Amino acid sequence: MKEISVQELKDKIDNNEDFQLIDVRETFEYETSNLDGLNIPLGGILIETDKIATDKPVIMQCRSGKRSAAAVMQLEQMHGFTNLYNLKGGILAWQAAFDPEMPVY
Repeated sequence: MKEISVQELKDKIDNNEDFQLIDVRETFEYETSNLDGLNIPLGGILIETDKIATDKPVIMQCRSGKRSAAAVMQLEQMHGFTNLYNLKGGILAWQAAFDPEMPVY
């Protein structure tokens, strides 16, 4: 599985690179804090594959990196995606590195 660090994600954002960010946490978690990604909870990821880009890098993100890793594995195995990256450490790593005031749970 390909992974990306929060620093690499920040660089992509700062450089206005073309990628898709998908947050696989539950809606209530997303509403608490998010990085402006598309919210598709893990439970629905396999039925909402039409919302996932195939023509650019897609970064999957959750709270700590476990659910997004599961999403990447499921999508690669069941739908053949090859452009997916897991955000190492999830939103907790982002908060620790860049936004200590960000509310997390």
